[in-house]
Amino acid sequence: MRELLARGEDHRDIGRRTGVPAGQAYLVGTGRPTDGGHSSDGTAPRPGEQAAPQHLVSPPHENPTSKQVVHEWIAARVAADGQQRRAGAAREERE
Repeated sequence: MRELLARGEDHRDIGRRTGVPAGQAYLVGTGRPTDGGHSSDGTAPRPGEQAAPQHLVSPPHENPTSKQVVHEWIAARVAADGQQRRAGAAREERE
């Protein structure tokens, strides 16, 4: 992995080429975890090390409430629950 880093490959590409997740490619290539859980004992940066590598292991942020399937699920739950329907109707009357 260090050879691939030296050639300018990034950790995601190295992961794809070697069949491991990018975060593991980072760990193997640098000897440091991507979560920042290593100590910063003043050692020099290692080849391929990034200041903030967390993005290599974290999935992209997603707000599931913005998905239509979530809205449909909520509507179905409310429709199936009389108490929820009454609460919704009372709220609409107040607005």
